[in-house]
Amino acid sequence: MNTAITIGELAGRAQSAVETIRFYERSGLLPSPERSSGNYRLYDEQHVERLVFIRHCRLLDLSLDEIQALLELRGAPEKSCSEVNGILDRHLLQVGRRIAELGWLQTQLKRLRARCRPARSVRQCRILKELSHDEMVILNVSERRDVKRKEKSRQSKRPSRAVATP
Repeated sequence: MNTAITIGELAGRAQSAVETIRFYERSGLLPSPERSSGNYRLYDEQHVERLVFIRHCRLLDLSLDEIQALLELRGAPEKSCSEVNGILDRHLLQVGRRIAELGWLQTQLKRLRARCRPARSVRQCRILKELSHDEMVILNVSERRDVKRKEKSRQSKRPSRAVATP
């Protein structure tokens, strides 16, 4: 083993919380370190480097499963990089979907906020009334998808407006 460092030192060097390190150990992303005679965890440079890699992956919002797959690929340098590309391509699709959903959410919040432009008493607040109403105008995500599917279906059934040429 190289120079042994404590969990606190590892946390500082990798800019992670001690509890996060313990969580990654329990999850199997970070190998369990050796223990001192006093049962303290003793980490080395490989732990620092691996924890930095995991932290960077988490900053990109990769899931624990995606990180595990990347770590496994990293441990098999002879494998094709196409598997790494596949993981990132799938993650990009998920991010794109989330961005679209957040855009929709932003639109709904702006629309809801616009219902109560002038300052009023809480009793007259249109936002609170809208949120309390049984038939709230805001659709949830699955309802929104159904509406989009129906709109696409209607559009595909419309006759095309071809312009006749003389």
